Amino acid sequence: MTDAVLPASAQPTAPKLEGKVRKPDWIRVKAPTSVGFAETRKLMRSLNLATVCEEAACPNIGECWTKKHATVMILGDTCTRACAFCNVKTGMPRAVDPLEPEHVATAAAELGLEHIVITSVDRDDLPDGGARQFVKVIEALRRNTPSTTIEILTPDFRNKPEAAIEAIVAARPDVYNHNLETVPRLYPTIRPGARYYASLRLLESVKRLDPTIFTKSGLMTGLGEERLEVHQVMDDMRSADVDFLTMGQYLQPTPRHAKVVEFVTPQTFSAYAAIARAKGFLLVAASPLTRSSYHAGDDFAKMKAAREAKLAGKR
Repeated sequence: MTDAVLPASAQPTAPKLEGKVRKPDWIRVKAPTSVGFAETRKLMRSLNLATVCEEAACPNIGECWTKKHATVMILGDTCTRACAFCNVKTGMPRAVDPLEPEHVATAAAELGLEHIVITSVDRDDLPDGGARQFVKVIEALRRNTPSTTIEILTPDFRNKPEAAIEAIVAARPDVYNHNLETVPRLYPTIRPGARYYASLRLLESVKRLDPTIFTKSGLMTGLGEERLEVHQVMDDMRSADVDFLTMGQYLQPTPRHAKVVEFVTPQTFSAYAAIARAKGFLLVAASPLTRSSYHAGDDFAKMKAAREAKLAGKR
């Protein structure tokens, strides 16, 4: 498909950033202080569960936890990789917690979740990369909260047996998310432990194994990617039949992480979203504060409705 031309007002032409830069107004958020936030944090602590909301320093934590929406991070809080954008700590993880699946199901029940997002650290130390724990969590949720729809956000399971992905797909999550994160050119510096085409093949495999599972992937902007590179990633995702694209602004967690090259404007995000929709995604979420699991429940309902409308149009 020929790429649409962005209007001049939407071109990502922000100047390169140098030194300590003040965040623009459109990505500032208030510090969390609500009762709901405190209750969600207390529950996660009592069940010994980690969340990507805290570990990755998500800017939306105040809003989401106030509504008692939390993205659980299984397999511990320590990652075997050290991606330049990620705030999760790196090191040798602890042994897998056998009680974790039931604790996740308990959290879903106590929070009254209609939709839950489960992610994890990379566990290159495990023979299956942690795939079996994803399966156990899905099974526990189906037993304990059968009406809760399940979205998983997995690592790439690079250099692991194909059976790892097959086992997760066989457990039938409602949404399988795996983020490409950035454009191929930036992988060596931003995501050095991963390979772009390995991640793309994972998404292709999910659809090949079970076309009914929704697939989802995300991109960060502001790392130095070019507009046409972003368009190419969109095309690659569509070639893998990815249903849902999320795009958000990268924010530097600490001075030792990759620097923000530019703050992409809301207008540019809107232009990217229009192009992505034209390329055939069922759903697109693109804004400075968009994250993989932000408004995931509402987005799942929209994606399901979009598929039903698309199928109805073919009859």
